[in-house]
Amino acid sequence: MSFELAKELQRDCILITEWPLCSVLLMNDSQYPWFILVPRVVGAKEIIDLPESQQVQFWQESAKLSRLLQDTFTPDKLNVAALGNMVPQLHVHHIARFKTDIAWPKPVWGLYPAKPYSDEEVEQLKASFA
Repeated sequence: MSFELAKELQRDCILITEWPLCSVLLMNDSQYPWFILVPRVVGAKEIIDLPESQQVQFWQESAKLSRLLQDTFTPDKLNVAALGNMVPQLHVHHIARFKTDIAWPKPVWGLYPAKPYSDEEVEQLKASFA
């Protein structure tokens, strides 16, 4: 059995890069710098489903992504969350939040329709992860 990204994540996200354990996805909503880490581990639903060595690798990659978001966007707050109510596949949201964003201080989920990124914006973000 090989790893396959959940259909919902395939539909809503853009692959930015691959790190040793995780795929780094961009939620295709330009209203927020919203990234998702997905460990490429078949059947993983919770971080505790990963072997200890992969848990360590996951947290290292999560910290790397968090630092990239802080350095690139200088947010007022960094939201990191593993919910999985709608998509059971293990994935962790990393969202740079600003007091000026349209949803502040509420959660970003479902408040406003997504505004997709342009191809140019996606390429710029990919370059910042290279």
